[in-house]
Amino acid sequence: MTKPIVTISDDALSNIRDLLVENEMEDYGLYIGIRGGGCSGYSYQLEFIETPSDEDLVYKYEGVSVFVGPLKREYLSGTVIDYKDTLMEAGFKILNPNAKRACGCGESFDIHQDEPPGAGAF
Repeated sequence: MTKPIVTISDDALSNIRDLLVENEMEDYGLYIGIRGGGCSGYSYQLEFIETPSDEDLVYKYEGVSVFVGPLKREYLSGTVIDYKDTLMEAGFKILNPNAKRACGCGESFDIHQDEPPGAGAF
């Protein structure tokens, strides 16, 4: 098996597992993908799905399935999905070393530092 494109931290993995159990979705996995849009050109797509497509990469992390979508997946290479639960913030954090610019909303990013927002979108 090749090295996974995306790494899931222990905190994120624990939270994903809890969410799957709480929502009675134990047979589902976490889908991670990229889509065009957002203030900076691309946005992340995170959702629980039951069955991956034939084009998705499938990884197992301690019994939790993670599916990485095919569209622009090279932009996710080296990404870490983490989970924070502090006084100041709570939720999943996506640490993408390929993102050159992020929007203030934290939900969109751009890979091309010298292009205007949206220029690299599909």
